[in-house]
Amino acid sequence: MEKYIIAIDQGTTSSRVIAFDKKGNIVAKEQIEVTITTPQSGWVEQDAKEIYETVFEALKSVINALKPLHGQIMALGITNQRETTIVWDKKTGEPIYNAIVWQSRQSKDICEKMIVDGYQNKIKAKTGLLINPYFSATKIRYILDHVKGAQERAKKGELMFGTVDTYLAYRLSEGKLHITDYSNASRTLLFNIHTLEWDEELMNLFNIPREMLPQVCDSSKNYGIASALQKIDKSLEIPLCSLIGDQQASLFGQLCFEKGDVKNTYGTGCFMLMNTKDKIVDSQNGLLSTISWCIDGKVEYALEGSVFIGGSAVQWLRDGMRFFEKSSDCELASQLVDGSDGVYVVPAFVGLGTPYWDNDARGAVFGLTRGTKREHFINATIESIAYQSKDVMEVMKEDSKIPIASLAVDGGASSNNYLMQFQSDILDCKVVRPECLETTALGAAYLAGLAIGLWKNKEELQTAHRIERVFMPHLTQERRDDLYYGWKKAIAATREFK
Repeated sequence: MEKYIIAIDQGTTSSRVIAFDKKGNIVAKEQIEVTITTPQSGWVEQDAKEIYETVFEALKSVINALKPLHGQIMALGITNQRETTIVWDKKTGEPIYNAIVWQSRQSKDICEKMIVDGYQNKIKAKTGLLINPYFSATKIRYILDHVKGAQERAKKGELMFGTVDTYLAYRLSEGKLHITDYSNASRTLLFNIHTLEWDEELMNLFNIPREMLPQVCDSSKNYGIASALQKIDKSLEIPLCSLIGDQQASLFGQLCFEKGDVKNTYGTGCFMLMNTKDKIVDSQNGLLSTISWCIDGKVEYALEGSVFIGGSAVQWLRDGMRFFEKSSDCELASQLVDGSDGVYVVPAFVGLGTPYWDNDARGAVFGLTRGTKREHFINATIESIAYQSKDVMEVMKEDSKIPIASLAVDGGASSNNYLMQFQSDILDCKVVRPECLETTALGAAYLAGLAIGLWKNKEELQTAHRIERVFMPHLTQERRDDLYYGWKKAIAATREFK
């Protein structure tokens, strides 16, 4: 009898729910877009209740598609947009403010004051992270500062904080679970990645009461029944068995289990992670040290570089610039011209991530001439995703002292062959694309399946991993150097114009 795992992949732009069989095949899938609001320049928010409602509707669709097989759904896993911050009322479950999305810069002033006050090194030493609006603690601080009475209520234990995994687990368990896993906890600026505990000194520094914070659990574990699913079918007794941040889930779904294995996910942003196993690498170049996952009480670590604008640059071309109707049309346009004709697009719409960490940078375009065509502009925007990823890989090689010969890729934009070929060319390394691009959801499914014994161990997962295409570099070193030199000039000019 076939057995199935359902994975929730709650991302920035949509909520996806995917059912997998033991061979890693997708047997049912639903995706529902989530509304993003930008109340002010650089702010990005979502309705937390809408996040849950889209997840629940997608779950309903997938579960109904598997209706004759309900008894064969063995477990549920959750992977999520990570630092996005939700604070809600412990009694009613009502959020007291919109979810502040990981991209949002609205806690910039809080961060700048803390940097001026000299806390950067202390926080980096404890958390592996930098003081930046990206992470959850300053978003919590913003909410507690701007919602009347919130600080006092938090001290009384009346408010709960969670990243999206925590909020979904809370709602799906009908208020029984207030939990997160080590990967998500390590993105908050409040969790000590050495002691593996919420850090009292950091909680005091941000003035965030311990009572708000969830219990930290293994990434693969039977946490209890997702009882809210019984509103879909009263007979459902599906346990929630994995929680993991989306980028770490992708690392796991790509089977990057060995030290030095690297993957890059091309989603809303781009996130490159290198497995460093049991070693915490202290980056000198703006990379983050983070927790990959915790299985059977054993924590593993990763080195991470973050690009804030990846696939969302293509959405900008579609929705903002109206260059095409569907994102898939982007690649068709790329085939009409050769390259970008000297045009560089720097999509710093919400600042620049690794290795620059420049909150104030904004998008810019260079190299326009009378001969520039729409297709050149499109290609330059696609290439910007690859250039930003090269920026990350260059410092990752330097910090880790590990040569990188191969990059595993996934995420929606990795289906763009022009981008993948240019990525291989500009990195001068092999780019490997799996058959299943839903490796984020697959990682959550694998972890959930391990928790209930569907797969005995990580080695057994190898049988489900299949490669669709390998891209090899074709550029000369001279041409590669020239192109990247132009990009670095564009970055320098962008950072100068503020």
